[in-house]
Amino acid sequence: MDVCGGKMIVPIRCFSCGKPLAGLYSEFEERTTKGEQAGKVLDDLGVKRYCCRKVLLTHANIMDDVMKFQK
Repeated sequence: MDVCGGKMIVPIRCFSCGKPLAGLYSEFEERTTKGEQAGKVLDDLGVKRYCCRKVLLTHANIMDDVMKFQK
């Protein structure tokens, strides 16, 4: 799914420090889906702070569930 134009809401910035994260999410999801360890992928992407790692690791895509309730 496309981060910007699809049915996905990804946090734009880290809630604690404000670092931009939306541009990293698509590569993170693609690589972890292929079986790479999440910690290694985050290290490769340069995400070092715990607050930023938490945002990417705990993101849950609920848009498919929400879209069922359209008017």
